[in-house]
Amino acid sequence: MKIAIGCDHGGIVLKPAVEEVLKAKNIEIEDLGCYSTDSVDYPDYALKVAEEVSQGKADLGIILCGTGIGISIAANKVKGIRAGVAHDLFTAEMTKRHNNANILAMGGRVVSPELAAQMTKIWLETEFEGGRHTNRVNKITAIEQKYFK
Repeated sequence: MKIAIGCDHGGIVLKPAVEEVLKAKNIEIEDLGCYSTDSVDYPDYALKVAEEVSQGKADLGIILCGTGIGISIAANKVKGIRAGVAHDLFTAEMTKRHNNANILAMGGRVVSPELAAQMTKIWLETEFEGGRHTNRVNKITAIEQKYFK
């Protein structure tokens, strides 16, 4: 498995903890930046990760900014991406179990590195439940097909 990871200056504090979880699971990491606390624009990193996932160059993605909100909004502009923001263990699980999110978004100003590591582990270990949720995910895809030309 290969996971693309990207962050801005607000999310970089979480990146080492997230990468440690990935390495412990022998997951290949594609680190797409950023690499310092110098101010950068999160849409640039959201796009890099989302393109890797949507084009099949990475199996999944993890994106990090100050809150996880802005970077997830940007990533969700790429066709085929379902980026879900998590801020606790329950939301990390549900992004995958109910929404089949292919990108996990978290915020360095709202969660600790330790919590981000736990959320990453849960997200990776959770399977999409399917069933009634398949219909809902298919409806999301239908919306995407209608508006993403």
